[in-house]
Amino acid sequence: MSSLPKLPPLPLSPAAKAWLPIRLLLAVGASVGVAFLLVLVLYITDLGLSVWDRLQQRGPAFWIIYLLLLTGMSAGGAYGVWRVLRWGRPASKSRSKAPAKPPDEATLRERLERHSAAGVPVDLIHRELDELQRRRAAGEIVVSVFGEISAGKSSLIRALLPGTEIAVDVRGGTTREVNYYTWTSSAGDRLILADLPGLNEADGSLDQLARDEALRAHVVLYVCEGDLTRDQYAALRTLIDLGCPLIVALNKMDRYTDRELNLVRERLAERIGEQLEVAPVQCGGFEEVTRIYHDGREETTRRERQPRVEELRRTLQRYLDNDQQVLDALRDTAVFVLAQQKLDAAVAQHRHEKADAIVQSYSRKAVFGALAAVSPGTDILIQGYLGFNLIKELCALYEAPAREVDMQRFLDLAGNQIKRNMNLLLALVGNIFKAFPGIGTVVGGMMHAVVYGLIFESLGKAVARSLDSRGELANGPALRMFEDNLSEDLEARAKRLAQLVWSRQQDGDHAGAAPG
Repeated sequence: MSSLPKLPPLPLSPAAKAWLPIRLLLAVGASVGVAFLLVLVLYITDLGLSVWDRLQQRGPAFWIIYLLLLTGMSAGGAYGVWRVLRWGRPASKSRSKAPAKPPDEATLRERLERHSAAGVPVDLIHRELDELQRRRAAGEIVVSVFGEISAGKSSLIRALLPGTEIAVDVRGGTTREVNYYTWTSSAGDRLILADLPGLNEADGSLDQLARDEALRAHVVLYVCEGDLTRDQYAALRTLIDLGCPLIVALNKMDRYTDRELNLVRERLAERIGEQLEVAPVQCGGFEEVTRIYHDGREETTRRERQPRVEELRRTLQRYLDNDQQVLDALRDTAVFVLAQQKLDAAVAQHRHEKADAIVQSYSRKAVFGALAAVSPGTDILIQGYLGFNLIKELCALYEAPAREVDMQRFLDLAGNQIKRNMNLLLALVGNIFKAFPGIGTVVGGMMHAVVYGLIFESLGKAVARSLDSRGELANGPALRMFEDNLSEDLEARAKRLAQLVWSRQQDGDHAGAAPG
């Protein structure tokens, strides 16, 4: 058997020859690194054994101190490593802000005076505080009966006040306004029962009336049947967040066994997030009774169901037996929060309307300024004072501090966006002006005037939205809103401004042609 022929070695490529010294250096470096690690391991091992021999010669007291020292150093080192790893990360969601402090009467009245001087309508809030003063002076304890339509609110009041004429309708929605009834509890406490309109009527027009009156009460009786719906849960959550003393009156208790009532209580506590006072009641009403005679005949009649409200009376009395000043303080705080919410809504509405008027005013100034310019240019927004004053007035309206350098910086950034969109805007406005016959050579200035109107309108709305939502002029979000506003409903806005410019130009031509 013949041997295989010996093959010649393969020649190295130029690239492989160039990498050969580097590979040799890497091999030498790896060998030195391995040797260093072996020496380090041997040194640490020798040091550990030496320390162990010395520790064995010490007493128990030294061992305890030494172990405590090692534990403390290890815990401190672990905490330091954790802080380094956490550094720069956003705060955890679980670390939420502390709840806002409830408003007090002095602060609320100071805000009322300040916003009233600024033109905000505050008569409704003044009436809210005046009603609170009246109830304080009268020393009334108000218990509001609250809940959805057909839950049995009026029937419950009739059960608490036998002989009182109260309209009850199975179709629901009988109560169209707040009705007040005087009731003396078994302990002699004189109460005012407020029968509120039911929530979630067909048009929902009375929902806010009912919620507001519930917040004015010392104690709220929330009437429901069985488990809560989403709307009932939201209504209860609002009352609980404001600190209103609350009793859930679970109507039609004859439907439930004791075990089922306990399950309902657990379910309510689970959905609300805290334990609630639940008092099962039977508000009365009518029931059908079938009588079977000895000859097999059956007769069905309707009879009035006997009301059962004893547990509710006892639960309510426990609230009333507490300190009257505590109930008054809880009621006052709820009313102050209600007044503050109404004031915030009035301020927001006023600012929205005033901001729109400011933006439209400066948009017209920009249009007329461009028409009056001899040679209008794209720097009218950046170098002129109109844009600066527009932002300054909006910041003053929203009570948002803004430095002049920050406002100018925002205008500079907005100017860059304008340059990118100027040709597109001019082309669009030029096409719109084609619908106006007889414009002639003045179309260039008129086109610029419309474009400047669009720019100021879009810019002002973006700044107002930023101030309203963030309380400050945030460059990034405001610039994004500005760019979005430039293209929003662009054709309709351009036509409206073009009509304004055309009318202004026509008025000027007629004035120039009139005899002197």
